[in-house]
Amino acid sequence: MTVDTNPFVETTERAELRAAVAGLAAKYGQEYFRECARTGRKTDELWAEAGKLGFIGVNLPEEYGGGGAGMYELAIVMEEIAASGTGLLMLVVSPAICGNVIARFGTDEQKQRWLPGLADGSITMAFGITEPDAGSNSHQITTTARRDGSDWLLSGQKVYISGVDQAQAVLIVARTEDAKTGNLKPALFIVPTDSENFSYTMIDMELQNPEKQFQLFLDDVRLPADALVGSEDAALSQLFAGLNPERIMAAASAVGMGRFALDKAVSYVKERTVWKTPIGAHQAIAHPLAQGKVELEMAKLMMQKAATLYDEGDDWGAAEPANMAKYAAAEACVKVVDQAVHSLGGNGLTTEYGLAPMLSLARIARIAPVSREMILNFVAQTSLGLPKSY
Repeated sequence: MTVDTNPFVETTERAELRAAVAGLAAKYGQEYFRECARTGRKTDELWAEAGKLGFIGVNLPEEYGGGGAGMYELAIVMEEIAASGTGLLMLVVSPAICGNVIARFGTDEQKQRWLPGLADGSITMAFGITEPDAGSNSHQITTTARRDGSDWLLSGQKVYISGVDQAQAVLIVARTEDAKTGNLKPALFIVPTDSENFSYTMIDMELQNPEKQFQLFLDDVRLPADALVGSEDAALSQLFAGLNPERIMAAASAVGMGRFALDKAVSYVKERTVWKTPIGAHQAIAHPLAQGKVELEMAKLMMQKAATLYDEGDDWGAAEPANMAKYAAAEACVKVVDQAVHSLGGNGLTTEYGLAPMLSLARIARIAPVSREMILNFVAQTSLGLPKSY
């Protein structure tokens, strides 16, 4: 078996992509990310350069300006950028969720209108599913689309929607008026952020992150018929086309963040000497860091399995490993960041070393885009066949 066909070793092309993204990310790094967050700037320079180099749209079809690869490759982009100490949250949303949904279910006109911009980064699209009263229960979505002639009118609210202030449009998950009761049959609409009767307010968060969270308000937002993506009476499979990539990318972000913290800690404990011995020689320091390495690598393998299945078109087959990867990566990331801070002692809380802000950023991985408890519910019910608790 050659290296290029070994499923446990990345192909030459993937290894080259990883190296290229790492090289780009190293030009920016954590200080750039933190400076953007402190001054209220966006990571526009990194986003634009990543788009120009073809990294943002690496998963999108070549005929629309993308790289023609898949979620495996986009996860590499996400992981390596996060491993540099910066982040591009909108990679999770714009090319991974919105790009995949439009590429899979959009009309030819929608693909021509949106995909080239999503691929080169000149268009950013947010994703709106979570609602104030529905929380994790997406079946209780109340944002409603009703027909008015050939147009649609959308009304409802969304909450914790990322990056709306830097997006040209939002892919909104709604339900049609005649499907307000019963099981969710998602109807997906592209809503330009400059639409009349569409507004949003920023949610104050205790996070050092340039990309912000918003609450959205839709008050009879009028949309043309071609704003609907796919079927108005779609099965949940249409939503899975976006949610599986979301979980894969969340896992990639957490793995990358964990790698960054681990590298910082390892570098420090190799050099920090107490009683003539580097503290990294002590098992109380070395073993937790080694455990973090093990758990990050296991999470990464599950992420790669999910991406491979998704790229082969197996949406349902990808759902279990995508959720497991997101869970495992989040748990590993939180533990590694905490241990990294602890390994540096007082220095772990200084501005100089840049680990303290990661305590809250890593915690997001356990909460969003789906909580660890909801993933455990999914595994319990779907993988183990246990009865539903809700």
